[in-house]
Amino acid sequence: MAEVRLTVQDRDVARTISLGGSCNRCELSGRNLSGATFTGASFISATLVGANLRGAEMTGSNFSSSDFTRADMRGVEINGANFTASLFIDVSLTGASSSGAVFSRANLSRANLSSAELMGVNMNGAVLVDANLNAAELMGATLANVSARNASFVGAEMQASNMGGGDFSGANFQDAEMDNARFTGASFGRANFSGASLRRVDIRGVDLSRARGLTQDQVSQACGDQTTRLPGSLHAGPCRGRTIVRIAPPVPPRAPAPPAPPSTVRH
Repeated sequence: MAEVRLTVQDRDVARTISLGGSCNRCELSGRNLSGATFTGASFISATLVGANLRGAEMTGSNFSSSDFTRADMRGVEINGANFTASLFIDVSLTGASSSGAVFSRANLSRANLSSAELMGVNMNGAVLVDANLNAAELMGATLANVSARNASFVGAEMQASNMGGGDFSGANFQDAEMDNARFTGASFGRANFSGASLRRVDIRGVDLSRARGLTQDQVSQACGDQTTRLPGSLHAGPCRGRTIVRIAPPVPPRAPAPPAPPSTVRH
């Protein structure tokens, strides 16, 4: 069981909850954990369905295979936390900030990540069906092999993101900044690219024939090859001299070491 420290202050001051240690498979559904601090904690396979985690801080903690369905995680600060294969269905992560977080194979269907800071986040193989990532900061993000059908990325900053092998059918990239992104092997049927910036985007071998909102000005700034498929008479130039930009994710802080146990003195 995790070590829990609870401090109740004046009525006008929110309570402070600190959780560390191990609480694997814990049942925390519906709990009010707003403003809680998780430091170096292990909550593997924990259940937090409908929990209030608004403004919580999660540093160096492991939440892999946990269930956050319908949780309120607005304004959460995530530093080096692991959410591999966790469930975030119908979760609100509006305004969340992340540093070195891992959401690989996580299910974020219908999650609200609008205006979230997710620079360098690892979402390899995640499910983002119908998710809201409008105005999210996804520079240097790994979105490879994601299932993001009908997801919305309106106004998102996605520079140098890796979208290779992802399914973005029906996704909305209107006015998104996608410079230096990698599209290789991804699907974009019926995706909307109206006003999106595609400077130096790698579209070699990509089928964009059913994409909407593309103009010649946009694809002229991208780079493709003879296997690139585009709507109508649009055509892309080759990738000669293409500069590859990689944005390294910020290094998350290390969790503090646990206190040493008290010494035993024998007489």
